[in-house]
Amino acid sequence: MAFIYIVSIKSADPFWRKPLEAGIQKTFGIETRFVTDWRIDLPKTYDSARGQYNSSGILLQLIEAPPADAVKILGVAQADLFIPILTFVFGEAQLDGIGSVVSLHRLNNKYYGLPENQMLQTERLVKEAIHELGHTFGLVHCTYPACVLNKSTYVEDIDQKSQEFCKECRQDLEIMLKGLRFGKTIR
Repeated sequence: MAFIYIVSIKSADPFWRKPLEAGIQKTFGIETRFVTDWRIDLPKTYDSARGQYNSSGILLQLIEAPPADAVKILGVAQADLFIPILTFVFGEAQLDGIGSVVSLHRLNNKYYGLPENQMLQTERLVKEAIHELGHTFGLVHCTYPACVLNKSTYVEDIDQKSQEFCKECRQDLEIMLKGLRFGKTIR
C-alpha cells in the first residue's frame, strides 16, 4: 500500500491535521501517514539576510530518503518560506516528483494584523497542500480562477479559489492516479 506522507515540521499544535488528511484523501483517494519525527534541519535552510527559510532546502531534506511506501511527501512548516527569485512562497513542489512543502506562516490572519482564525487558516492550508501535491502529479498552473491549481500570489487568491480541480485538471489527475493504481511508479 502506498501513502501520502504528511510531515509536520516544527508545528507545536497541528490543529489542521484531521481536515488536511481528510482533504488529501478525498481529493487523491490515497491514505495518508502523519509523522512528526522526520529529520529536518530547519536552521540549515534559514537565510539571516531575508529572515526566511529556503523552501528548496527543506524540500531537498524531505525527499532525501523517502520511505518505500511513500508515493508523495508533503511537509507542513510553520516557517516563512522563500525561493531566491520571489519575496515569499506559500509552498513549493517538485513537478512530477515525490516532494512538496507548504507553509502555515502567511496563511495565518495574524500575519496580516487580523484576528486569528484557525478554520480559515486550515482551509487555506488544505487548498495549498492540494495545489502543491497536484504539481507532484505533473499538473501545472491552471488559468481557471476557481481551480485549486490556479496560481496564488496573495492570500486573497487562495480564499477565492476552491479546494477542487477544474474538469480538465481533474481529468489529467485521474490519468496519473489510474497509472498509480495499476502499479506504475509515479514520482
